[in-house]
Amino acid sequence: MTHNIAGLRIDAPHVAGQDSILTDEAMALVAGIEQRFAARRRDLVKARDAVQAKLDAGGTLDFLPETADIRAGDWTVAPTPDDLRDRRVEITGPVDRKMVINALNAGTKCFMADFEDSSTPTWANQIEGQINLRDAVARTISFHDAAKGKDYRLGETPAVLLVRPRGLHMDEAHVTLDGQPVSGGFLDFALYLVHNHAELKKRDSGPYFYLPKMEHHLEARLWEEVITFAETTLGLTRGTVRVTVLIETITAAFQMDEILYELKDHIVGLNCGRWDYIFNFIKRFARRGDMVLPDRDAVGMTQHFLRSYSLLLIKTCHRRGAHAMGGMAAQIPIKTDEAANKAAFDKVRADKEREASDGHDGTWVAHPGLVPVALAEFDKHMPNANQIATRRADVSVTADDLLKLPTGTITETGLRRNITIGLMYLGAWLGGTGCVPIFNLMEDAATAEISRTQLWQWRVHRAQLDDGRVIDDGLMRRMLDEEYDALRNSAGHLPRLEDAITLFDRLVMADDLAEFLTTDAYAMILEYEKTAA
Repeated sequence: MTHNIAGLRIDAPHVAGQDSILTDEAMALVAGIEQRFAARRRDLVKARDAVQAKLDAGGTLDFLPETADIRAGDWTVAPTPDDLRDRRVEITGPVDRKMVINALNAGTKCFMADFEDSSTPTWANQIEGQINLRDAVARTISFHDAAKGKDYRLGETPAVLLVRPRGLHMDEAHVTLDGQPVSGGFLDFALYLVHNHAELKKRDSGPYFYLPKMEHHLEARLWEEVITFAETTLGLTRGTVRVTVLIETITAAFQMDEILYELKDHIVGLNCGRWDYIFNFIKRFARRGDMVLPDRDAVGMTQHFLRSYSLLLIKTCHRRGAHAMGGMAAQIPIKTDEAANKAAFDKVRADKEREASDGHDGTWVAHPGLVPVALAEFDKHMPNANQIATRRADVSVTADDLLKLPTGTITETGLRRNITIGLMYLGAWLGGTGCVPIFNLMEDAATAEISRTQLWQWRVHRAQLDDGRVIDDGLMRRMLDEEYDALRNSAGHLPRLEDAITLFDRLVMADDLAEFLTTDAYAMILEYEKTAA
């Protein structure tokens, strides 16, 4: 498929309805963004390697001295649009048609439709997702589930829609400009903006986005310039596009003020992307034997480094007039075990009570069944639309607070669970599904990343289990093989299990740690699409 745009080429399997999405106007915007910003995007992603090298050599992180004036300055971000003032509970999920309808009807204030960690970036998922969101904005979306004989339609008061594009590190291989793949995130952003800004304006709303995986305030500056270029190109008023940035990397935690400042005409808040934050913390310090983390289950938000990050985010956002959004409750209802279900709901309740009483302005849930629990806590502790007026001047967070290692042990159960979660998730992801219930939690790419980076870190540093055994290559090899065999016997329905085992094994047992699991896995998706064609 070609357009009358010099150098632009689309080489992808055909998806029904794609011509209505890949229009000349939309692709011209994509090409314009790429022509101006592609080189900077690649340079900024590459610049992360220098930070990694510094940390590998024993270096540390701190608040940037060159931006001290920004942190000390008396400035605020642009006022929040009316329909984003109250965000007390948001639900997240992938962009498949039934999910979009159910999430918009879930009784939350907002729904974040996700092209990133909970969506496998097959070409079909990307295009169909854009069609689904366009139809949702127009209020024409419906879905017939033939297997259940059930029809799905939007209710009278759907949630406010926000969209998460892919991170800056992800390419879209099916679309190239001058032979180079375009940014997956820029493509997702441009397609949604072109097709929905006019309808959203009619409905007194706007094109709202969540920006993921940011690692430096210069990446925020890049997004600011991309957004400004897009608004100018489409003739939109400055500030039409509004964004929330996920603080889900350890480097970004030291640059919250700077990120808000760079995006101050477009940003409405920051979010505690806790699962990616834990993954990034492990990854950035993975080569350091003095920075080994315990079992994933021990690394909760009450641990000092995570609580410090949460409180700093609240203080920073409220000082600048922005929303401070809490993190994801990944629990799902357990219908077959009343005691386990109560325990899961109690965990969610305690988590949301902490967030609301600390001063967060809203939170995330992964399942509609958790909405009433989260709402009850925020309704109790937050009688107004938000808590931005709560400044938390009592909070003081240092670099040592953000870098304090969590306490806890490494267990065989935790090791084996990391293997199982990583494999089951990756098998589903390779099969086209990026949001998967495993062990009564809704897992996405971030939690699979925690699993494989922990395994790599434990093996490389010969960490010790709580029973005294050392996690060397031999022990890891044996446990990997045992869990592979167990999954082959019990989870044969996973469409790409053997490929998942091959990739997971290579990543865990590699000499060096891969930056992202999903980049290697995306190459496999492309091969599947070629074979199917």
